[in-house]
Amino acid sequence: MLVTLKTILSKAHRRGYAVGAFNINNLEICQAVMIAAEKMRSPVVLQTSEGAIDYAGMDYLAAIARLAAEKARVPVVFHLDHGKDPKLVERAIKSGFYTSVMIDGSSHPYKENVRITKKIVAMAHRRGISVEAELGAIAGIEDFVSVSERDARFTNPEEAGRFVRETGCDALAVAIGTAHGAFKFKGEPKLDIVRLKKIKAAARLPLVLHGASGVPADIKRICAKYGCKIAEARGVSDSLISAAVRGGINKINIDTDLRLAFTAGVRHALAKHPEGIDPRKVLGPAKELIQQVVMQKMKLFGCAGKA
Repeated sequence: MLVTLKTILSKAHRRGYAVGAFNINNLEICQAVMIAAEKMRSPVVLQTSEGAIDYAGMDYLAAIARLAAEKARVPVVFHLDHGKDPKLVERAIKSGFYTSVMIDGSSHPYKENVRITKKIVAMAHRRGISVEAELGAIAGIEDFVSVSERDARFTNPEEAGRFVRETGCDALAVAIGTAHGAFKFKGEPKLDIVRLKKIKAAARLPLVLHGASGVPADIKRICAKYGCKIAEARGVSDSLISAAVRGGINKINIDTDLRLAFTAGVRHALAKHPEGIDPRKVLGPAKELIQQVVMQKMKLFGCAGKA
C-alpha cells in the first residue's frame, strides 16, 4: 500500500515513535527491507539517494519500489532522499513515481534555503506529494553529499520554527550530532538531545534524523573476518537512538548499516564457496543479513506493530 510520508509521520508524531527509512540500490535490498516490514507489521519508507538514481536509474528503482508497495500489507512510502539538486527533485515530483521528496537546501544561507524549499513544497503539494526539508548540516559523506566537520552546524531551534512556518514543509531533518557514513565519530558519540527537544517544541511537526546508522558489532565482525577494513568504524548507539526518539524524532534514515550487512553477506558467501558462480547464492545471504538489521531497527525505533 503506497502512501505519503505525511500520512505515516503524522501518526508517529502523535504517538511518539519513529519510522525507519531505508535506502535501496537494487532488488535484493528492497526485498529484504519489505520482508522485514511485513514480519514486524511496520510502516516503512523506501528511499533512493541521488547516487542510487545515478547507479540504477530512477525508473528502475521506482518500478521495484512501487511493485513492493502494491504487494505489501503495510504502508509504504517511496521517497527521494537528500535532493541537493532542485532539478532532480522537480524531476522526481513530475515523474509520478514518488509519494515524498526531500529538498536539501541546508548548504545555502537561511533565506536561500527557504526560497528553494518553498518552491519545491508548492510544486509537490499540488500533486499530493510530501516534502522533507533540512535545516542545519550533518557532517560526513553519503553518495554525493559531503559536509566537512568544520562546515557542519547544529540546527537552531528558533530558526527551525520560523523555517517550518515560512516553507510549509511536512517534515524537517535536523542536525544534532550525527554524521553520514561508517566512520562517524573519533571520540565518544554524543547527540544534543536538549537541543532536539527545543527544536521539536518550536517546529511542532515530524523531525528526521540522518546519519543514524549504528554500525552493528556483529555485522562489523563478519565484514572484518572476511577482509573488510573497518576497524575504526563507529555508529550511533541504540541508547542514543532511543533518546532521540523520545526527544521527538519520527523518521530515522538507515543506509550504512544496510551496506555493511550486504557486504558482510556477500564476503561470507564468496569465502565459504569460492567455487560458486551463482549470483543468487551470493546475494541470498546478504538479503538475510539486511532483513535481520532492518527488523532490529524497527523494534528500536518503536514502529514495529504500528502498520
